[in-house]
Amino acid sequence: MDSNGFADRLRAREKAVGYWVTLDAPAATERIARIGYDYVVLDGQHGLLGTRGLLDGLIAIEAGGSSVGLVRVEANHATPIGRALDAGAAGVIVPLIDSAEDAAYAVRAARYPPVGIRSYGPTRAGLRIGPTPADADAATVVLAMIETRQGLANVEAICATPGLDGIYVGPSNLCLAVGGRFPGDPDVAVPFNAALALIAETAAAAGIAAGIHTPSGEVARQRLGEGYTFATVSSDLDHLQAAAAAHLAASR
Repeated sequence: MDSNGFADRLRAREKAVGYWVTLDAPAATERIARIGYDYVVLDGQHGLLGTRGLLDGLIAIEAGGSSVGLVRVEANHATPIGRALDAGAAGVIVPLIDSAEDAAYAVRAARYPPVGIRSYGPTRAGLRIGPTPADADAATVVLAMIETRQGLANVEAICATPGLDGIYVGPSNLCLAVGGRFPGDPDVAVPFNAALALIAETAAAAGIAAGIHTPSGEVARQRLGEGYTFATVSSDLDHLQAAAAAHLAASR
């Protein structure tokens, strides 16, 4: 998929479904990228992917041919953000955004001067979007994760950040942020669902995209029906374990 086309669709709040990759297994990532997901995210924060793994994964996604590659970077810092984009990512998901100031920094780190502070050195990225900084900025999406108590409290200001293309819910941390003892704690289902609704409504009011991680295609469809504009399905590692366990159970 063309990076510019994906950016345009996301900014227009068109529905999209993606997949999450945590393993440094380019051949497997390439297969996933052939299925038809709109985007594939490489997890540079909690995944088992170093710098070379991100590069190989992005090459594999492009070889798959039907998805664009995004990277969830390890931190809200110009170095990992720039490295992911230089490697050819169509955009970044930035974790642990607590405030509008955090979101504004993430935007600046992903944009070239005079808009931002990204160092010019497009390397592989230049093969996808051209060497012109303005073209690169137009094709690059920046998504801020809402997953902390502070981020939830400041979600309206975060969504109003100039240049921010969307927000992305990390449900595990968000569940903890609203008082859960563990991700998915049923005792906080009411405040958790209220938080999800607030986030989706706030993004819609600001005119930006709203994304969320989900454990299954069924939940992804549910969230898209609740106002989210893009949803990511599970992960390669979770599906590998689930498939292996199901086959073992069937064989016994």
